[in-house]
Amino acid sequence: VAKEEEKTVGGIVLASAAKEKPQTGTVVAVGEGRLLENGEKVPAAVKAGDQVMFEKYAGTEVKYEGKEYLIVAGKDIMAIVE
Repeated sequence: VAKEEEKTVGGIVLASAAKEKPQTGTVVAVGEGRLLENGEKVPAAVKAGDQVMFEKYAGTEVKYEGKEYLIVAGKDIMAIVE
């Protein structure tokens, strides 16, 4: 069985798994941001209520008070959807 391939304009061959569409979700809560090595705090780029896009396998699923959530690191968020 041959694997499906697609070639980009630049000549890069993508396997079918690389073409999976990103997931979307609504931000429920955000941490305080991240702390740099010099002690400076960088605020989170997203806020509660934002619609975001992230890779299909990003994050960690958790269940809290009977609801399921996905905890996604800021570096795994691809875009804020407006």
